Parts: sequence; C-alpha cells; structure tokens
Amino acid sequence: MRDVAQLLVPALRWDASRGFDAERPRIETSLALGVGGFILFGGTVEAVRALTKELQQKSRTPLLIGADMERGAGQQFETATGLPPLAAIAALGDVDAVRRAARHTAREARTMGVNWDYAPVCDLDIVPENPIVGTRSLGADPKLVGKLAAEWIDACQAEGVLACAKHFPGHGRTTADSHAELPVVRATARELQETDLVPFRAAIDAGVGSIMTAHVAYPALDPSGAPATLSREILQWLLRQQLKFDGLAVTDALIMEGVLAGKGEAEAAVQAIRAGCDLLLYPEDVAGVARALEQAMQHQTLDPERVLQAVRRRLKWAQWVSPPNDWRRPSLTDVAWGAQLCDRVIRIVRGTPRALAGRIDVVLVDDDVGGPYPAPSREPFLAGLRVGGREVRVLDDATTAPGDTRGPMVVALFGDVRAWKGRVGYGEPAKAAVRRAVESARAAARDVTVVQFGHPRLAAELPEAETVVCAWGGEKCMQEAGARWLLRAR
Repeated sequence: MRDVAQLLVPALRWDASRGFDAERPRIETSLALGVGGFILFGGTVEAVRALTKELQQKSRTPLLIGADMERGAGQQFETATGLPPLAAIAALGDVDAVRRAARHTAREARTMGVNWDYAPVCDLDIVPENPIVGTRSLGADPKLVGKLAAEWIDACQAEGVLACAKHFPGHGRTTADSHAELPVVRATARELQETDLVPFRAAIDAGVGSIMTAHVAYPALDPSGAPATLSREILQWLLRQQLKFDGLAVTDALIMEGVLAGKGEAEAAVQAIRAGCDLLLYPEDVAGVARALEQAMQHQTLDPERVLQAVRRRLKWAQWVSPPNDWRRPSLTDVAWGAQLCDRVIRIVRGTPRALAGRIDVVLVDDDVGGPYPAPSREPFLAGLRVGGREVRVLDDATTAPGDTRGPMVVALFGDVRAWKGRVGYGEPAKAAVRRAVESARAAARDVTVVQFGHPRLAAELPEAETVVCAWGGEKCMQEAGARWLLRAR
C-alpha cells in the first residue's frame, strides 16, 4: 500500500490553542502509510519550520509540502509576509512586481520547509458573477494573464519551489462555487481553446511543474458531464496529448462537492487517478482512500501502470524540491518591499478622500463571516489607524453614535472572495449597513470614506457612497496598507 499512498496529500490545520498537536493522529497515520506530501493551513513560521523538518525526517520518501500562497506566505502563516491579491498586482501593469512577488513568496516558503505553492491562478476574470475567482485572477485578457502567469512560475521555480497553475482547463466562466456544487461551463470547445486555455499553454511553455484540475464540467470537452478532475478526455487527451504537459496533474481538494457530487471520497479518488491525475489533494480518510486505490488495482479497475506512472512523477518533483542548504533567504529589503507593494495597489474608485483629523469613527461591516473557517481578524486595520496615538472609536451602528458626532467617519467594508460563500458581491445586510452609515454621516455633515476590502467593481453596489477607496482583500497586510493610505490622504 506504500506506493499507492504516495499519491495522497492530506491536509494539516493549525489550531490556535493546540498548534499542530491536534493533527498528531493524522500525521502518524499518514507517515505510516507513506503519503507523498502534506498541505499546510496556518501556523507560525517557527512552528511550520519545525513541523516540516520533522515530517521530512520521519518520511521514507521525500515529501511535497504545499500551501495556498496566492497572496504571499503570509496568506497562511503568521509573521510571514502577506501580499496583495494577484488581481491587484496585475493591475499595476508592472511585470517585475509579479516576478518579485513570486520570488519573495518562494524564498519565505523555503525557509519554512514549504516547497510547493498552489499558485498562480490561471483562471480568467471574465464573468463578474463568478463567486470564487475575482481578485484571485491575474485579469481578463488571456495573453496578458498567460504572460504574467509564466513570469510568476519562472520566478517561483527559480527559487526551488514548485509552482502550480490552476484550475485547469479554467474556472473563470463559472457562476457557481465548486466547493459547494458541480459548476458547468457551457462554452464551446473553440471558445475554451481561444481564451480559457491560453494561460495554461503559457504556463506549460514556462515549464510549470504542476497543474491543478478544476472540479468543473465542460460538456464541449467531455460530453459525459464529468468534472475535469475525473475526465480522461480532458486530462489524457487535452492536457497530456494536445498540450504536451508531462508534469504533475493534481486534484483540487477532495473535500469539495464539485468532485464528490453523487459519490464518496474513495470512489472519486479512484476515478481521478484513473482519469489521469497524479496526486490527490486533501483526502479526509487517508487510510480509506489508500485502501480503495489498492483494492481497485487488485480488482483490475485501476491500471497498476497508471499508478506507477503517477508515483514516478511525484518522486521526480519531490526530489527536484529536496532542500539544499544554500537557498537564498528573504532580506529585510524584500520584506519592506512587500509592504510597499500593498501600499501601491490601493486605489481611489471614486470621490476625494479627506484628511483624517481628530478622532476617527469606524464602522466595521463584515460580509465575510460565516462558512467553515473564520475570517481574518479586523484588528490590524484599527491598530493601523491608531498609529501615533490617534483616537479611534469603533461603532456598531453609525446611527447610534454616542456623544460628539463631529469628525471623519470611515466605513470598513470586508467583501473578499471566500470558499463556500456561494455568491459574489455584498449581501443585503452589508449593503444596508453601509447605506445607514453613509446617510447618518451625511445628515451630520461629516466626511465619510468607504474602504472596501474587495474587488473595485463591487463599488457599483454602493451608489450612496460618494467616496470609495479599494484595498482589494481582507488579509492583515491589506488592512494595514489601507490604514496607512488613509492617514496619508490629503
């Protein structure tokens, strides 16, 4: 079972009170089975470094240890550098910024023993109603996205960290979230070839080591209606034969409904390997999935040669990223550049923000709460406004502000892309809260600025707000940048 288990990459999540100790049973089971790697979510830099060292020492095979770091290593790991969303960086029109972001992310990852970055996103931002792409995309122009993705890949892999182009053959046209259901893309094969597939061709030409499949159905490419993850037509014929990709084909997370629709995890895993995937990301029942793969080979429903091919591919790339001792570490200049990049992407959507003088009243409107995982703390934004001893008062509702209601008001509106949110744009309660705050400030003749931590186009949903500033995303780094920008505004 050990060879088969190398195709599994289970997830380990940091717990605020217990650290990675909460994952000890999964770690021990996975290492005993001989898995091929792990996905890490959360943790301090020191804890992650200690964990990856332990995992590599205890494993009988070199491990691929990956994380979602589309927005820098700080997207996952405390005290690491956070970066703006890819859409924000791409909007600068600065290719060097894309390369440097990738390079800095990879260098920080390597210092922690993380050798696989699930980035860049190669999906096109061509359907505004898409609930899961948005700011994660490098843009809408296929050729430009391909160029920027290739630059990211080249810079990342030059640092010895495996890049991953996702989500093949393109998640940009969906209007449903594959975390919650199986989306269907109705575009013709010609449309997909001329648009959605262009960035993936560029990624392959750039030598990307891995490609992540989409849990999305494309009837024009596979009339069976199977998601790409489970489709031989898409993975074997299109990806391998037509596009000549010989790297790792890996599934998106197996916990998602887009791949589980109508079947269990074990069945989906067998179908994915049979279709042409090499690695299975985020299986919940690691032992059960390994057993199902073994039984499928015994019953001759899974070709042992297909498994051997996947095992060899995984080993090739795991050896490629095996850490030497002389990899470059990020410098203090690199870290400072990350903060400067966050500052650069802040933009005025409309209006003229006024200087913040005196006490600042802040109304927090959070449209990112809910779902299986908590949203980031909003304290970094408030702490950033308090720099220099400024008084900041947080209001639950602007209409009930106690005492003196003079001075500026800031509405901090959080509306990022989040898995399982199931929609794009702001919910009605969030829009109503913004409307109340703006109307209250206007009635008191107060200056009010809405800072939205989401895509610039979402400002169209806030017609009552005369002044809107876009900070793109709700991570700590962008909250801090948003606060710095406001304090500098004149």
